[in-house]
This record gives sequence, C-alpha cells and structure tokens, in this order.
Amino acid sequence: MGLLSINRATLPTQRDYSRVLRLGLPVLLTQAGIIAVSFADTMMVGEYGTNELASAAFVNNIFFTLIATMIGFASGITPLVGSYYARRMNLSVGQTLRVALQLNLALALLFTAVMTVAYFNLHRFGQPEELLPLIRPYFIIILCSLVPTALFNAFQQTSNGITNTSLPMWIILGANVLNILGNYALIYGHWGAPEMGLNGAGISTLTARIVSLLVLGGIMLFSPRYRIYRRGLLSPLRARTRRARLFATSWPVMLQVGVECGLWGVGGVVCGWFGAIKLAAYQIIVTISQLGFMTYMSFAVAASVLVSNNTGLKNYVAVRRTATAGLFIILALCTIVSLFLALCCRHLLPLFTTDEAVIASALTLILPMIIYQYLDGTQINYANCLRGTGNVRPLLVVALISYVAVGIPVLLFLSVWCNLQSVGIYLSFNVALLVAAILQYVAFSRTVRKMEAAEHTSKG
Repeated sequence: MGLLSINRATLPTQRDYSRVLRLGLPVLLTQAGIIAVSFADTMMVGEYGTNELASAAFVNNIFFTLIATMIGFASGITPLVGSYYARRMNLSVGQTLRVALQLNLALALLFTAVMTVAYFNLHRFGQPEELLPLIRPYFIIILCSLVPTALFNAFQQTSNGITNTSLPMWIILGANVLNILGNYALIYGHWGAPEMGLNGAGISTLTARIVSLLVLGGIMLFSPRYRIYRRGLLSPLRARTRRARLFATSWPVMLQVGVECGLWGVGGVVCGWFGAIKLAAYQIIVTISQLGFMTYMSFAVAASVLVSNNTGLKNYVAVRRTATAGLFIILALCTIVSLFLALCCRHLLPLFTTDEAVIASALTLILPMIIYQYLDGTQINYANCLRGTGNVRPLLVVALISYVAVGIPVLLFLSVWCNLQSVGIYLSFNVALLVAAILQYVAFSRTVRKMEAAEHTSKG
C-alpha cells in the first residue's frame, strides 16, 4: 500500500473537511501571529546588524528545540482531555490540568538547569568569537522565559482538548502585538525607551510570554465558563494515577518533537561553523519556512483533537476520515505555500537585511526549502493524528530513525564532508522528512487497525 493509498469507504465527507477547517482556523490565526512576531524579530534584529542577527540565530535555534520539546510534552494533554471532554468527564479534565501544570513546571525547571550549564560552556560551541558578547546576555533572557512558556502550554493544550482553540488564539495574538511593540521600543530606543539592540528583542519576548501565561491562566482558573473543571483542578484525588498516565502519554511525544527539532538545532550550530554570514542567512530562511510549518501544524492540531474525540467514542471510521481530510487540506496548503515561496521568497529577503552577502547566501537555500514542504506537511499530519489516538510511543521510534540515525549523518555528510555547507544542511532535512513521512503513515495505519481489531474482538 502506497503512502497516499486511500480506502474509498473511509474517504472524508464534506462534514469532515468542515470540522477540520473550523477547528483549525483559530489555531491558524494563532500561528499566523507567531509567524508575524518571528518575522518582526528577524527583520528588526537584521536591520540593527548582521552580527546581532547571527547571534539571534544561534540562540533561537537552541531554544527553539527546547521550547518545541516542551510543546510536544504538553501536547500529550490534548488526547486525554479530548477523550474526557467527548464523554463529559469534567472532573477528569480538571484533574488532568492539575497534574499537567505540575509536570510541565518540573520539565521547565530541568531544562533551565541544563541550559544554565550550557551557558557557561558557550565558548565550546564553535561559534565566531565576535558573536559571544552578543550571545551571552540574550541567552540568559530567553532562558528566563522557559517556565512561563511551559505553564502556558499546559493551559493552552487543555483549552484545545475541550475544542476551545479560540481562547488561546486571542491571547497569543494580543501578546504578539505586545511583543512587536516592545521590539520597536527596546531594540531601537523609541518612545523614550533605552536602545538595547538584541537584548531588547529578548526582553520583549520574555514580557509577552509572561503576560500570556497570566491572562490565559487567570481566565481558566477564575472564569465562570471553566467552573465545571475547577473541582477536578483543585482536587488532589487520584493525582498519582493521572500523573503517571499523562507522563506516559507525554514523554514519547516530548522526545519525538525534541529529536525532530534537534536536527534543526544541530543545523543551526553546524551552520555557525561556516561563519556569521551563513548563520544569518540560515536564520532568515528558517523564519520564512515557518510560513509552511505553522500553517500545516494548525490543521494537523485540529485533526489530532478530532481524532482524539472519535477515539474516545471508538468511532474508528471517523478517525480514518479525519486523518485523510487533514492530509488533503494540508497538501493543498503545501501547494499554495510552495508557489508563494517560489514567486516571492527572493523579494522578501531584502526586508530582513541589506547585507548583500547574507542575501546571496539565503538565495541558495530557497529551492531546498521549497522541496520539503510536501514532506513536512505529510509527516506533521500523521504524527498529530497518531497523537490523537493516544498511541504515542511509535513517534519516538520514528523520530530516532528519521532525525538521528538518518538525519544527522546525512547533515554532516552533505554540509561538511561534501562541503555543501548550508545547502547541504537543508537538503538533509528533506531526506529526514521523507523517511519520517513514510514511517508516520505506517504507524498511524497500524494503530487504527489494531484498535479496530480489539473493538471487534470485544464485541464478538
């Protein structure tokens, strides 16, 4: 059976498409806000200086891996909450949020300790010496944002699980506006603020993340709308059991996302070996490529929520239809994004920097970036649908094979040994994503077949 082979009996209906679109659009608006901030950060820092942009690239790539790992850990909340919500088990939803806050806080503190050790060894990462004075203070500022980010993730994924994706959307959009305004004031010293350059961008990001946590946490803890979950949230009953179950659901996703994003983090570090120009160009292309990733992720998250709802109801035909609807929607978006990148990407580059050397280096990465859109979209869809089933352990196996056993050796071979440098780094991403897309599809199909067989046996 091929990767895109579809059983006609489970082809999605118009209702399946509309449900994925309706649930995914608020997430897309949220992701659009994140993209806007990422673009604004990169543009403003790039305008301030090439060394500042290269320094931001190094720090952001390292912390992107950690933050994505925390998001992956928190995403284990969604299938559990989604299943409880579908069965109106409000007490269980609240109890799950309680232990989610505890576990996500513990993870953030662990990462903070690890990155504190890394801070004292920044000189060992092989980055250009002239960047270290810029890297060090910015590193500390972003480090302080890990705890509020982790707690916000727990609230956000719980809200997504009860199908209220619009609440986090509005909060994140508001925080993004605050972040952009803070960048404008603190990077350049406008509106009476001190001119802080790269550190101003970091302080603005930290402030936005703290405000997001306070607003979303305050609403979910004190708003009358969420009163039905508050009893479970405040009750310690069965906390150990729920903590163990949530951890069992979350840690494979955490490691899968961490390993996957770790490949891009390794790419950022290796790119720094080739100098500040290559690193700055890499940061610009990574920022632009988020147009695709964030778009695909929006509807993959929606598919994951609907898969978790249907898994809780043991409606496995609907599980298959939802996954296929998500795939078709994402493939259509891949086509739109690829055309946009092919036609417009070279015109976007001068918005990020006026350094001709950086622009020339970035131009060499456009074609490899376009190639992996379909591969990325396919693996994102099936990875999220697999999370929705609650069977998340195959995700780690797929990640280790795709991004560690295949991705890192190919990255080093193409970039260093073949001397393709940053182009080789991006081509290695394509190889890793192809392997991941195939394996995610196989894992999802096998999982659904096993659930269907178990249900048939129990009825028999």
